[in-house]
Amino acid sequence: MRLTKATIGALEISPGKTERIVFDDALPGFGIRLRAGGKRTWIVQYRVGTKHRRVTLANAAALDPEEARKRAREILAKVQLGGDPQTEKVQARARAAITLSGVTADYLQLVETRLRPTSYAEAERYLRRYLAPLHDAPVHSVGRREVASWLNGVAAQHGPHAANRGRTCLSALFTWAMRQGIVETNPVTATGKAVEETSRTRVLTAGEISEIWRACRDDDHGRIVKLLLLTGQRRNEVGGMRWCEIDKESEVWRLPAERTKNGLPHDVPLSGAVREILETVPRRAGREFLFGESAGSYQGWSRAKTSLDKRINETRIWMHGRNTQGISPWRIHDLRRTVVTHMNENLGVLPHVVEAVVNHITGPARMGVAGVYNRATYATEKTAALENWSEYIRQIITADI
Repeated sequence: MRLTKATIGALEISPGKTERIVFDDALPGFGIRLRAGGKRTWIVQYRVGTKHRRVTLANAAALDPEEARKRAREILAKVQLGGDPQTEKVQARARAAITLSGVTADYLQLVETRLRPTSYAEAERYLRRYLAPLHDAPVHSVGRREVASWLNGVAAQHGPHAANRGRTCLSALFTWAMRQGIVETNPVTATGKAVEETSRTRVLTAGEISEIWRACRDDDHGRIVKLLLLTGQRRNEVGGMRWCEIDKESEVWRLPAERTKNGLPHDVPLSGAVREILETVPRRAGREFLFGESAGSYQGWSRAKTSLDKRINETRIWMHGRNTQGISPWRIHDLRRTVVTHMNENLGVLPHVVEAVVNHITGPARMGVAGVYNRATYATEKTAALENWSEYIRQIITADI
């Protein structure tokens, strides 16, 4: 019997049976399965070696006989070429169940103990929060187009440099997934960076330091910026400052090794100006962090920085007229470079002391053999340098510039 609309309409199941399969005489292996409940589905049956395979095509009500016959021919042709469509279908279903969200969770669990806390926090932010729109996609289906679209979205919402950081994190994830046999390629490789990054040399002038200081509000971001200027430490170190790190008796901020970029514990003497700012920080019940309101450290960098620049430029217009130029582009990390440069050039602080203040290990006094045997912390010198630096800042912000 050739299966057509007319012939399948006349098919019935014998009394007492729950199903019946009828094959087409014109195309061996192509058939229709009848269920006792009335459901009818097109099937293809074939043999691989000594094993029989059966593939369900579609509901007979949704697919006419000729279209079903066409699909059946395609499957049987694959079998003739040595394929196994049923196994491929099972494998495809299994691959579809491996989502990017699941792979991300496995990857982050693995690297949590291998990365520095700050690096892990960055990877988690990009891969859990920013990558959320792609989480439900099967990981094997995420290609260059999807990655490029995601990077464009990150750049538009968080800036091109954030897109570059996200690109690095996602590439590391796919590289790991390749090594685990989860995916065959890394779709991030062929995508471009949102912006080419070069080493920055921006150093704020005394006038710009004064403008930034005066534009800081009495809020978390304002206090952080002032502390960055007074201490020369890294953004995440100040933004993630904890109460337990502040040794009031010794007047020292003790950064543990897991919170520093070089993995070395670091003591920062607290100048009088720094202590005054810390006294203004309100204690929030149940929070170990000085700054921020969410579960972790301070997070509102981008919006607060934009608002700070706006206030600086509005003050310039108010003082010098609408034709005055705004402050030249700068970043929060430029504050650290500014501290180092001004300490060296304007205060005459010895280079190895400046290196000790900012916890650098690149200076000649702390590299190679000297770095192994010279374990001096220069506590006295650092204290004097930071007190002198605080006085320098005070003179800048009180001068009529």
